[in-house]
Order: sequence, then structure tokens, then C-alpha cells
Amino acid sequence: MVKKRPKVFVTRRLPEAVETRMAELFDVTLNLDDTPLDRSTLATAMTEYDVLVTTLTDDVDASLIAHSGPQLKLIANFGNGVDHIDLKAARAHEIIVTNTPGVLTDDTADMTMALILSVPRRLSEGERVLREGRWQGWSPTMLLGHRIHGKRLGIVGMGRIGQAVAQRARAFGMAIHYHNRRRLPEAVERTVEATYWPRLEAMLSRVDIVSINCPLTPETNKLINDERLRLMQRHAYLINTARGEIVDETALVAALERGGIAGAGLDVFEQEPAIHPRLLDLPNAMLLPHMSSATIEGRLAMGEKVIMNIRVWADGHRPPDQVLEGWA
Repeated sequence: MVKKRPKVFVTRRLPEAVETRMAELFDVTLNLDDTPLDRSTLATAMTEYDVLVTTLTDDVDASLIAHSGPQLKLIANFGNGVDHIDLKAARAHEIIVTNTPGVLTDDTADMTMALILSVPRRLSEGERVLREGRWQGWSPTMLLGHRIHGKRLGIVGMGRIGQAVAQRARAFGMAIHYHNRRRLPEAVERTVEATYWPRLEAMLSRVDIVSINCPLTPETNKLINDERLRLMQRHAYLINTARGEIVDETALVAALERGGIAGAGLDVFEQEPAIHPRLLDLPNAMLLPHMSSATIEGRLAMGEKVIMNIRVWADGHRPPDQVLEGWA
């Protein structure tokens, strides 16, 4: 029988209100230093606690799960993506995995739209000119960019976030194109006048801006590679607020350096927190420190979902946000 107050281990610092509520409800151990856990500490926690509250910085692989204690029955992820957790191994060991779907949709879509607006208009370059004291006053030809009204947006991954991006982009007068594993119902397509492309390659060669909004899976790892980048038009832009590993970063750097595409807006990176050194020197790359979901409201909502999943599980029921192995 599950204990009334389950032992819960939280791997990273969460909003104070969330941690306080957890302390009221559970026998909780917090990471007050907010230092990413090393493998040994994570392994020890998995032998001692009933519930592990993870984040995307925790690599919970098959080996760790195989050596976890029999009492560990729930991994409650603080976040939507669970590509850092081996779901097959968790299932084999009868460990339930939950996530926090839906609460970050608007925040991520807002940031995606911010990059779609900012990169073609060269906002990052303009701020750099100003801060470095290189601005000599207004000029008719200074930092000319491109308007987005009338441009074609190609969305890779038309789930909750992709659809939210489409709604925002349509309001700015963009034409919506998308590639997805499955075509959306016609009624959903009509809401944003979306054009479906069953082949990603066909879409990439026809749009002006590409937005990556799909989850990271074995199938999407390095989905945007050198071959596909070469299909994009020279005036096109790439936006990624999903997962860094979906884009081959070395190939992207090469495309930006040779002028194969006009620019990129990245909030995620292949080897976070390390950044490809040549990316840092590129004026046509706008780089953000994985902050698409970083709103107070979003983090609190994530915490509420984590707490609810733990409480429902502790009461002997199936958590509302249980992730199945084929979740993507």
C-alpha cells in the first residue's frame, strides 16, 4: 500500500509556492542549491524515494531505472517533454511517468512568435549595434530586414504548440503550411487556413520561415540536417523552440555561414548548456537561453500539475497526466 505521505525527491529548485505546497503534502526533499544532480546522487535518490520529480536536466536512462529501488513507482516530470526519461525501461519496471502537458502551450507559442518577428527584422543585430556604440543615427539603408506579412510559415509538428503558433502567425497575415505525422482534421485546418505537406522536404523548399515545434524522438533526432537545410530557400529563416537535438547544429552553422539560409532564431541547443562556438559569432543567429516556457504563471501551473499527479497516484488512482510509451 502506498504511504499516505509519500517520500518525494525533487531534483531542481522549483518556485517557492510549489515547494511549500509539496512540503505540506509530502515527505519531500528539495534541491535548495538548484545544482544539477550528478549521476551518483540521482541513482541514490532512486533507491530511497517513492517519487522522483525530474526536469529536462536529468538523464533518467535505462541503467538508472534498472538499479532503482522497488519503492520507486512514480517519476513526475516537471515539464512536458520526457525525452530524457527511458519510458520503455520505466514501463518494464512498473514505474509510472507523468508530465505537465498543456500549461506551456501559450508561453512557448508566444516566444516562437517573438522569434518569428525578431529574426527577419534583425532586432538582435540592432540592439548589438546600439550597445556597442556603433550607431551613427538613422539611415535609409541601415539594418534592412523583411516583413512577415504575406510570408509562408512552415510548421514542423502541428500539436498543441504548433497550432497555437499557427493562430498567432495567421493574425500577422502569414500563410500557414505544416508537416505532421498525421494530417489534422479538416475543421482544424480551416481555422488557420493551413496547407498540409505529407513530405517535409516538399514543404521546406516552399516556405519563407520554418518553425520547429515537434517533440524529440528517435525519429526527429537531427530531423533538420544538412540535406534538408539545403532544400530551404536562401532568404528563409529557421526557428527552433522545441529541442536542440532536432536540428543538426553543425549543419545549421554551415548553412548560416555560407548564406544557405538568411538567419535562425534558437531557444534550444544540441549540447545545452554548451553552445556551438561558431554560432556565437554569427550576426544572423538570434540566441536565447532556453526560456520559451519561462513565465511565472507557467511554472506555477506546472507545479500544480506535478502535485496533482503525485496526490492522485498516492490515493491509488491513475495520475491524470500519465505518459504512455508512444507519447510523441
